[in-house]
Amino acid sequence: MTREARSRLTSARKHKAILDGQSISYAVKRSYRAKFARLEVRPQSGLAVAVPRSYDVSRIPELLNEKRRWILDKLAKFGYINLSPVGVGVKSGDTIPYLGRNLRVVRRKNSRQNDGIEVEGKSLVVSLNSTGVGLRLILESWYRRKAEKLIRKRVAELSRKLGVRHGRLTIRGAKTRLGSCSQKGNLNFNWKLLMVPEPVIDYVIIHELAHLKEMNHSKKFWHLVGQHCPHWQKHRKWLKAHEAKLSAKLPG
Repeated sequence: MTREARSRLTSARKHKAILDGQSISYAVKRSYRAKFARLEVRPQSGLAVAVPRSYDVSRIPELLNEKRRWILDKLAKFGYINLSPVGVGVKSGDTIPYLGRNLRVVRRKNSRQNDGIEVEGKSLVVSLNSTGVGLRLILESWYRRKAEKLIRKRVAELSRKLGVRHGRLTIRGAKTRLGSCSQKGNLNFNWKLLMVPEPVIDYVIIHELAHLKEMNHSKKFWHLVGQHCPHWQKHRKWLKAHEAKLSAKLPG
């Protein structure tokens, strides 16, 4: 057998697995060159597990479970699965993230003129009237209102703590960025921050406020962030682990 043939991956039959409630498919490929199991996710072919010829394939489910966040994020990025945190078809019993915890959606009919949403313990109670307005729009509007209130409050408090003054403050719905600071000192934050734990929200705000002193990511910048957010590395890792879910748009 030629070297080219030996290096070729073989046996790409599709298999199924359930990761965090998501059904995924993957190919197992035997490699003559591989010394250990390797995961790869490609836009054209999805998830594949390349393993040595002698590898025990019964160990693959355990490997997939260990790397499930990375796998799901990559598959979502390439459109193989949908990790949108709040979407069309949300029904009673489903869960959605709010300040880092999952709340169970409870829908109630409402005879009042306005729709309403309240957090009651571990439930998000959605009271709807008969106007027929989509649940997605009601939820997004609620998140935006909450974001305006909480983020503006924390920006004001943390600005004083860092001793900085900012320009215009805007709450938007960008697809990928949770926060930004312009050269003019204007701040933009994403309403989807209301889905993450409050300490992580503070980290994002402190990160952008620090740019008012250091418009870069130098050692001086990270030292400043660390002074006001000692666990910033932990919060940054949390955001990386949930990147795909947070960047997903609400389906229309």
